[in-house]
Amino acid sequence: MSDVLSPTLAIDASPKRRQILDAANEMFVANGYGAVSMDAVARAACVSKATLYAHFGSKDALFATIIDEACHANLADDALFPADGDDIHAALRAIGERTLKFLLSPRTLAIYRVVVAESPRFPELGRALYDNGPLRFRAALADWIAGQSANGRLCAPDPELAAEHLMGLLRTGPYVRATVGIAANEAEIAAAAEAAAATFLRAFGTRDHTGPAAPDR
Repeated sequence: MSDVLSPTLAIDASPKRRQILDAANEMFVANGYGAVSMDAVARAACVSKATLYAHFGSKDALFATIIDEACHANLADDALFPADGDDIHAALRAIGERTLKFLLSPRTLAIYRVVVAESPRFPELGRALYDNGPLRFRAALADWIAGQSANGRLCAPDPELAAEHLMGLLRTGPYVRATVGIAANEAEIAAAAEAAAATFLRAFGTRDHTGPAAPDR
């Protein structure tokens, strides 16, 4: 499914394209991937089939673009990866909080649940989510970790592995609960981000940038 693996990344501000994406997103979330046809999307978006296919050549390309758009918006946030500042602990905590808030947003969770439910029948959905979500985020995070290591704030010889560790540290209690419909509050998200930052620094921090000591339990 080459369309899924390489969704169109060019920015298209066409109102018709926006209508299609909004209508398709609602339909996929409400009905699942398999039950939604391109004809139905065209009707819901109030566009012709010719217009629909002019923007998206297939249903899997349409779904991949929805995923790509959501993930791109998160990574496009200039505040996600702070470039400067000596407080690496605060930077990691901020990355964790922003990342968790994105992962736990209603839109992200809705897309995730569609993919989990439908990927046994439509494996291209899992590939679209992975390539445009975790894989892209890991690459961006690894680049940031590499930069912080070059600046002496972290010691991560393998930035991609370190990025995998941080991503794993964030997918703990609040994330697991949210995937099964138990909402996390701001305090839980902040605590999870703080714990991830502190644990990450114990593994990859330098002598001068280890963060606060772990609290007694």
